[in-house]
Amino acid sequence: MQFDHHHINNIDEETEQQQQHSNGNNEQLQHQQVLFEEASTAPRCLRCGISANATPHMRRGPEGPRTLCNACGIAWAKGKMRKVIDAADAPLDDAAIAQMLPEVGMEFQSEDKAYEFYNRYAGQVGFSVRKSSSDKSSENITRSRTFVCSREGFRKEKKGKEVKKPRPETRIGCLARMTIKITPTGTYRVTEFLPDHNHQPAPPSTTHMLRSQRILTDLQTSDVDNSDDAAPPTKSATTAGLRNINFLPTEYNNTLRSRRMKPMHTGDAGSILKYLQSMQMENPNFFYAIQVDEDDKLTNFFWADSKSREDFSYFGDVLCVDTSYKINSYGRPLALFIGVNHHKQTILFGASLIYDESVESFKWLFDTFTIAMRGKHPETVLTDHLLAVENAIGMTWPGANHRLCAWHVHQNAAKYLNHIFQGSKTFSKDFLRCIYDCESEEEFILGWRGMLEKYDLRNNEWLCKLFEDKERWAPPYGRHVFTADINSSLQCESLTCMLKKYLNPQLDLLSFFKHFERALDEHRYAELQADFNASQSFPRIPQSRLLRQAAGIYTPVVFEIFRREFEMFVDSVLYSCGGSATRFQVGVMEQPGEYFKVGVMDRPGEHFVRFDSSDMSVACSCKKFEFMGVQCCHVLKVLDFRNIKELPKRYFLKRWRKDVKSYGDEEVGGTSAPISMSAPVNVNQELNHANHLMEQISQDPPAANLHQQSFYGAPQLIGQGYAMQGVINSQQFVSGSQLNNCTNNSSMH
Repeated sequence: MQFDHHHINNIDEETEQQQQHSNGNNEQLQHQQVLFEEASTAPRCLRCGISANATPHMRRGPEGPRTLCNACGIAWAKGKMRKVIDAADAPLDDAAIAQMLPEVGMEFQSEDKAYEFYNRYAGQVGFSVRKSSSDKSSENITRSRTFVCSREGFRKEKKGKEVKKPRPETRIGCLARMTIKITPTGTYRVTEFLPDHNHQPAPPSTTHMLRSQRILTDLQTSDVDNSDDAAPPTKSATTAGLRNINFLPTEYNNTLRSRRMKPMHTGDAGSILKYLQSMQMENPNFFYAIQVDEDDKLTNFFWADSKSREDFSYFGDVLCVDTSYKINSYGRPLALFIGVNHHKQTILFGASLIYDESVESFKWLFDTFTIAMRGKHPETVLTDHLLAVENAIGMTWPGANHRLCAWHVHQNAAKYLNHIFQGSKTFSKDFLRCIYDCESEEEFILGWRGMLEKYDLRNNEWLCKLFEDKERWAPPYGRHVFTADINSSLQCESLTCMLKKYLNPQLDLLSFFKHFERALDEHRYAELQADFNASQSFPRIPQSRLLRQAAGIYTPVVFEIFRREFEMFVDSVLYSCGGSATRFQVGVMEQPGEYFKVGVMDRPGEHFVRFDSSDMSVACSCKKFEFMGVQCCHVLKVLDFRNIKELPKRYFLKRWRKDVKSYGDEEVGGTSAPISMSAPVNVNQELNHANHLMEQISQDPPAANLHQQSFYGAPQLIGQGYAMQGVINSQQFVSGSQLNNCTNNSSMH
């Protein structure tokens, strides 16, 4: 790929001119920034690190008032917070864990020392410790103590109490334990150790959420104290960050053949570049790209961090492009690439600042997004009704299903029909029922006409145009398209609404980026909590083989959807229609097999189900599985009628599984297969290994020379690997010898 020196020089000149113009107002901007920081920076809990914005209120702790979140503050008040561990207690590798494995005969100076040792071992393995039975002397000296896994035993049944929503089970009879007894010399010796658990350990990223592991180290305290620091990177550090060049297709074009539509305010270009370069310095897997116009001026920006790129590899089958949010008063739109994860939470795949909203710019944006996601493209794309976006999607992802997002329809209705929403208490409910809840075309048409008649909106121009496009957004016309039910997730938990809560429209760009990252971290913490709850609890369910199968596979929120379908299946009735497909023309269900008609009591409508015993395939005319990926009550009724007590594995989509991020591609079918067969790279861990290696070879010239040869030969090997995998076609790889030139000439990283 050839880079234009003149092109980059113009970018540098523009950035320099903008920075010179901003010097006059620098003191005023700094003063405003200080005032805003003082007003908006939220304290964080010194025990778990959660922001004050995510807890009901802050409580007093050992460090003073408002230093702990609500939950940690209560624990401290009850005297349950453990002692602070010394910072030297760093995470251990497998060899170190093997050395600290409890053994019968080990001795400790006190009961507390034994607990600290076992709890530290538990933290490395991934479980929580609970102090169980003990034997004490008349002098209140502990003679023996048993430490058990927190999932030991079973919850006692509380008879006589009807609970509508029972709490999930956390105790499942785990037998792992360590028992100590006092010796004649006053020390405590291990007399029993059982290492085996009957459950999966907590993922490493969630071990800090285990009850006995909620301890703050000195090192973590330092990190919390410095978490609000935003010191700019040094010049040398910034230059080093520019050398992390990504793979670029040779036909990739980052130049807009016209002038950008919106002006860029003084200092914006420098602020954006400064942020993007500093982020790539922190994480080499951070991806960003810049588009320039015909005058070589910075126009559009795209970025995606490593977490976003990893999430897309698992949940990139459905993509929602949201361009409705503007980060300041002069109309600079923030485009968000949004998806939904296995907990039905909205997640961010990438973001973009757009100064030009032409078809060419959006095509560049979608091409860049595809490159950032290593060549993978979405199966379904939902957008607002923007002609430029629609045309660009057709050019970039011609095979994708493109639909208008019902959530955007709702947002636009609130703008165009604001007087109707304000003047009626029932219009919102009726309108939402039409755009979200109708399953059949007949139900939708009747509901829509009834709404127009009820509120005298037959001649409303906006509603008439919306109805003309009904096949692109109304639920009955898109039930054959898989959307992962993202509209309901956006309705309940909008990432855009969360950003509006955290971001002030008057923020300058540097402040915007800082608060954007903070808001995104808070949003992602919910996924971490959901992962932890899914791995450490099990729903209380009846003795049903089908329910227990689903509860062991689905995440809790998806299992609740399946449970509701199961409850409706119990109240449904079935009629056999025979085996002739020609007698029952039900859409595309004109295939060989046995047909049934199923209806749910006290609910209107009936659906047809086709069952083929030769391959155990089943399909329903309601198409719930096709658009959401969870089987309906009608299918469950037919399977039960045929004495099939477990759902075939093909109907458990990988994207809804608890273990979606660790499941092999060769196993359960479904959408959202990871791009690579290998696990995602832990960047921080790899950097730690690299630093350790550099320390070892720094005093050994022959070893340093060998490392240098291997390091500069790695790009060619990686490039060959990408070419063999076919992740991105027609790529040009930038070798190590070209890095210096690319540092000065490339605007793509």
